[in-house]
Amino acid sequence: MASLRLDKMLAHTGLGTRKEIKKLARAGEILVNGQVVRDTAQKIDPDRDEVVVCGEPVHYREHIYLMLHKPAGYISATEDRSLPTVLELLAEPYADRELFPVGRLDRDTEGLLLLTNDGKLAHELLSPKKHVPKTYLVRVDSPVTAGQWSALELGVVLDDGYRTRPARLEALPGDPCAVLLTITEGKYHQVKRMFAAVGQRVLYLKRLAMGGLWLDQALAPGQYRELTAAELALLQGEK
Repeated sequence: MASLRLDKMLAHTGLGTRKEIKKLARAGEILVNGQVVRDTAQKIDPDRDEVVVCGEPVHYREHIYLMLHKPAGYISATEDRSLPTVLELLAEPYADRELFPVGRLDRDTEGLLLLTNDGKLAHELLSPKKHVPKTYLVRVDSPVTAGQWSALELGVVLDDGYRTRPARLEALPGDPCAVLLTITEGKYHQVKRMFAAVGQRVLYLKRLAMGGLWLDQALAPGQYRELTAAELALLQGEK
């Protein structure tokens, strides 16, 4: 791992702002390899140097993986001049970790969104060659007919002439206007365009899964948590 400024590394681990960390350093509460360090601009190697703050060892992780239950009204971007982004939902220690969303969900779409700073994994998950499956709850404005169902499963021609790959649909008991849709590609506004191609209008859209990762139903919209080791292994298996 490349060297990092000590204050930046400690801020990323959630030990406080850089101003608060400088105060700890002045008080002699920060040790690097057993030596008191008062200059927090000092560069360290998190993989080799031992850092202790207030008597507790600090373990730095280069990559962060968050599962976010994206609420409607937020855009999947790192910044925007007029609209709130999903990154604005994050608090410390994640807000300063230069995270980004893996793929995009429309502003009005809810559900599973992965946030990370691992560019390699993000590229693998988004690569068109990988055909990583994504499952959505889709609610439309009228019951899905047998003909529409078959067309979506076989693949439909979008408004730009592109024919989608075959999809998988599952019925939801008691709700003929809602289905679970699984696709293995990610064209712009694809789900809405697929249903428009068969004469349906999407009223509600929620992503439930990406690869082997399913949205934690305990997360309310706007809430997030780190992936477990098992969940991360599922995603890495998609590579």
